Amino acid sequence: MDDPKERFTALYDRYYRNVLGYVLLRVEQTVAEDVCSETFLVAWRRLDELPEQVLPWLLGVARNKLAKQRQVRHRRQDLVERIAALTSEHEHLAWDVAEHVVDREQAVSALRALPEKDVEAMILATWYGLTPDQAATVLGCSARTFNVRLHRARKRLSGALSRQAARSPAPPPARPPRSRFAEES
Repeated sequence: MDDPKERFTALYDRYYRNVLGYVLLRVEQTVAEDVCSETFLVAWRRLDELPEQVLPWLLGVARNKLAKQRQVRHRRQDLVERIAALTSEHEHLAWDVAEHVVDREQAVSALRALPEKDVEAMILATWYGLTPDQAATVLGCSARTFNVRLHRARKRLSGALSRQAARSPAPPPARPPRSRFAEES
């Protein structure tokens, strides 16, 4: 086959189920499908360089993609844990939506639900107090792009917190403190 599209289609048709099966043994289906897509994207880009034994090569690419995803998940978890630690250590620091969150676990859970880039934008602006220009330099983007990213991150955090608040039962009403005079009478 000389046509690259035909070669790739044949490769995809022949090995997709094998690669998907391999990946499904390690992660849930949505992640597995993403990893397979990324694997075959690499195969498409390197179509002229593929070895004769393609399946082992494809499984190796898939394995590397899985490892990369694990690293990203661990970095994200570490970031969430550092934010939680900073929150408990520096309760005097207040920021946007989180200052209104009563339950720390809800805040941590909401942060876990955000993409890593959203959490990073909020950290740069909040904990480090960087200006949009400074934060943009760190992220390698323009100040305007950073401002949009931060705005969207705050909206996503607010939405995540609102959804959590709607799911959790309301706390029991607080009892008013008893007056010292009521005890004496």
